[in-house]
Amino acid sequence: MLAHPAHFFALGCGSGLAPKAPGTFGTLFAWATYALFHAYFSDGGLLFLLSAAYLAGIWFIDVTGRAIGDPDHGSIVWDEIVPFWLVLLLTPDTILWQLAAFALFRFFDITKPQPARYFDEHVKNGFGVMADDLVAAGYTLLALAMLKIVFA
Repeated sequence: MLAHPAHFFALGCGSGLAPKAPGTFGTLFAWATYALFHAYFSDGGLLFLLSAAYLAGIWFIDVTGRAIGDPDHGSIVWDEIVPFWLVLLLTPDTILWQLAAFALFRFFDITKPQPARYFDEHVKNGFGVMADDLVAAGYTLLALAMLKIVFA
């Protein structure tokens, strides 16, 4: 994990090394760290940070995927972390909404509706790995918006 700095981040600072459900642990790590970042950054500052983290993630995942020999190895969870940070940025700051966001994000990340499935199956590099989770984040935000309309 420490052979290259990119590995540390690609593996979610170690959260991707969970023996079972590393993507879920990576998303939980994202939730915990978002709370720390949100306290120190404005929404605009966070959006800038997330953009930089997303672009850096493409490189982190390329480097780590080549080293592991699998561009989308289960232990690589940076692709869950950054898109879930975006979801949290756009989700109301209540535990119920964030819990719904977590469940929906994991659902869409696991089921990979199109075009996420296309990126997952055909774009085998850091860009594709990051893109499929960004699509899952988009579906999550759409589902949350629909829930807000129904329950508001």
